[in-house]
Amino acid sequence: MVIAVAVPAAAIPPPGAPACRVFPSNNVWHADISKLPVNARSKAWLSSMNASSTNLHPDFGPSGGFPYGIPYDVVPSSHPKVDISFQYASESDKGPYPFDGNTKIEGGQSAGGDRHAIMIDSGTCTLYELYNARYSSHPTAGSGAIWKLSSNALRPATWTSADAAGLPIFAGLVRLDEVKAGNVDHAIRVTAQQTDTSFIWPARHQAGSANNHNLPPMGARFRLKASYDISHFRSDTQTILRAMKKYGLIVADNGSNWFFQGTAEDGWNTMMLDQLKSVPARAFEAVDESSLMVSASSGAVKSGSQTSTTPPAPKTTPKATSTPKPAPSKSPTHKPSPSPSVTSSAPSPSSSPTRLITAVGKGGSKASIQLWLITGAIAASILALVIFVLRARARAHAD
Repeated sequence: MVIAVAVPAAAIPPPGAPACRVFPSNNVWHADISKLPVNARSKAWLSSMNASSTNLHPDFGPSGGFPYGIPYDVVPSSHPKVDISFQYASESDKGPYPFDGNTKIEGGQSAGGDRHAIMIDSGTCTLYELYNARYSSHPTAGSGAIWKLSSNALRPATWTSADAAGLPIFAGLVRLDEVKAGNVDHAIRVTAQQTDTSFIWPARHQAGSANNHNLPPMGARFRLKASYDISHFRSDTQTILRAMKKYGLIVADNGSNWFFQGTAEDGWNTMMLDQLKSVPARAFEAVDESSLMVSASSGAVKSGSQTSTTPPAPKTTPKATSTPKPAPSKSPTHKPSPSPSVTSSAPSPSSSPTRLITAVGKGGSKASIQLWLITGAIAASILALVIFVLRARARAHAD
């Protein structure tokens, strides 16, 4: 079986930053997972997320005339940058950040909730993200993360970001420009109500509710099954569902089950959103993407293809977790003596009758036949000798 790992020629740049790709084309966010094996814990994770009775829910769109979702700003390199005081300073990038009173904040300046703020420097192609962002004379945030969009580098292991999984938020948002272009070329950010106290690559951080491997960890990846028929949907709905088949969903934060995120902007079609809400979560399956990993500290995926003579068996996805691993079992200190092996080949010829008898006792029919052949040969030799002697005496008597 050949598992192809395909990536697009180039990731689609965000509006306002045409020179900036949202991570390299060989980044895990752009990896084709449509042929990867099903994760061994797929059924358990789906059950924990109530997949049998839940549909997808686009967590973006118009709401009372105000677009909800996660906003972002594209700014020039000349935009003033400020230092920010972080609640989780030890896991935040120091900055400074291009953040001011005009920066869009999720839900609005006076909102509660996660209050994400995302900024892209169009000149340096740098992504800045904040959680619980608040602008004042002394700007604050819960946490902050900075990425070079041209790099596959991940955050240090166990570090959060503006996302609970330690991942970039912007890379996983459905954007209106992508849908209009007919090509969402990346995985999509999704939330789960309960997660395990572990994370798997490419996630870097966990915010689990229980040490329970039947709950999805941060970084768990799901895909829409290839068998799910999308032909009856609108073309824009199909664009998003094709992405879910090819690139899938990545668990990036805790929240309502099967809520996936998009940008907060005007223009989302409500008929498309309603169609997405009709897709059952049971049409998804978790995949094992561990075979794509080049390095635990990099978001790059292996290129080319991986060849196997037999279909790969589902494997439990490796977890990066602080849970102690069981110690390997020790080798026994006493090894029993090896039992004598019995082969079907005849024993080597030997002058020892004891070995021949032993061979008859253990070797079976072939050894027995050989013994009879040897015995017969000896008897024939003796008979020939007797005949020779008798003939010799007869000649002597005749002479």
